[in-house]
Amino acid sequence: MLSIAAALLLLTAQTGPVAPRDAESSVVITFETGASTGSVMVVLYDSEAAYEDGPPVAQAVVPASGPVVARFGNLPAGEYAVKAFHDIDGDGRMNKNPFGMPVEPYAFSNNAVGNMGPARWAAARFPVSGETAQTISIR
Repeated sequence: MLSIAAALLLLTAQTGPVAPRDAESSVVITFETGASTGSVMVVLYDSEAAYEDGPPVAQAVVPASGPVVARFGNLPAGEYAVKAFHDIDGDGRMNKNPFGMPVEPYAFSNNAVGNMGPARWAAARFPVSGETAQTISIR
């Protein structure tokens, strides 16, 4: 037993202290929809560039017929943002009117609101470290 402790002490002295492994984080998002049909389509972004016009780090489709909760695990700590919409008709797309305005309910993390478009990253982003929860109202 003493030789193992001595070896670890020698290894630490030679290489410096061992940095702790980053703890894995998770995001749990509860949606308030007021509906029981269709699904909530959710995308999670980990940077402003991705949020504006890039691929999400994760996505989920959650039936709206019960508690509408999306869980994303195994995430590194950092800043994230969510875009979501209630796909009422189940076609997998956000339907829009002829002027390009959404006709299905949508929402962003922090319940951020956009001005003549989606909410900006600065308003929707939130820190994630450990288990992080958000409640989002889809309107």
